[in-house]
Amino acid sequence: MQKIHKPVLKREIIKYLEPKTNENFIDCTAGGGGHSLLLLKKIKPEGKVLAIEFDPFLAKRLKAIKKENLIVTNDSYRNLEKIIEKKDFKPVNGVLLDIGISSWHLEESKRGFSFQKEEELDMRYNPKIQDLTAKNIINKYPKEDLIGILKDYGEEKFAKKISRKIIKKRREKEIKTTKDLIEVIKKAVPSFYINKKIHFATRTFQALRIEVNRELSNLKKVLPQTIKITKPGGRVAVISFHSLEDRIVKNFFKNNNKVEVLTKKPIQTSKKEIRENPRSRSAKLRVIKIK
Repeated sequence: MQKIHKPVLKREIIKYLEPKTNENFIDCTAGGGGHSLLLLKKIKPEGKVLAIEFDPFLAKRLKAIKKENLIVTNDSYRNLEKIIEKKDFKPVNGVLLDIGISSWHLEESKRGFSFQKEEELDMRYNPKIQDLTAKNIINKYPKEDLIGILKDYGEEKFAKKISRKIIKKRREKEIKTTKDLIEVIKKAVPSFYINKKIHFATRTFQALRIEVNRELSNLKKVLPQTIKITKPGGRVAVISFHSLEDRIVKNFFKNNNKVEVLTKKPIQTSKKEIRENPRSRSAKLRVIKIK
């Protein structure tokens, strides 16, 4: 049975983006289409949603919905301005970026995003056009590069120990699957770390995913574009799921004199939403209004 992806902070997105009849919105990370369809309901009959989805499987599934005024494109949001030009999508009243990994990728993609399943170490959002995989990184990157990735993208305090253990193991045998990698990490970190509430492989997996998909550089590239393409009075909302992303968004919004920051502190999920969707617990929403 196919699991339904639950879009996070639905009520808050509607409150802060203020979608009105016949306005146009862009969902830069459409995923399962939850936020796109939510916005579409608020802007009918003439309003349109441009749903951008980098994963070809999810984009194809979204296109199959065949919803009037839902325009789906399989592309990366880093190309936002080019996409708008190609689709002639104007004016833009608001933009949404939900930069968390979707439930589908963790549970159904079979690409090694989750440490709870044994799968090949892939982690690409678009295998059709991306060459670099998590397996390439683990088996080919020099030790210093591995340490840097785990430190910078995973904020992993045992980055050196894990990297040393990875280098040692890959000399004996290629590290191919999530299970192979988890066993290496387990042998590298102290026992107290293994028994913590957060799984001991969480930070390593996050770091690899960010490196494979260039997530932080894509975010830095798209943020200025969202301001350029949104009309004055329009809004841009960004949902992030870890401190690295949130810091980029916060600093960009704060240091831009073309916007008014509507969320002095990030909006977080309610206890009720966390109970219904535990993965939403780390979501942080920041919103700006274009001057």
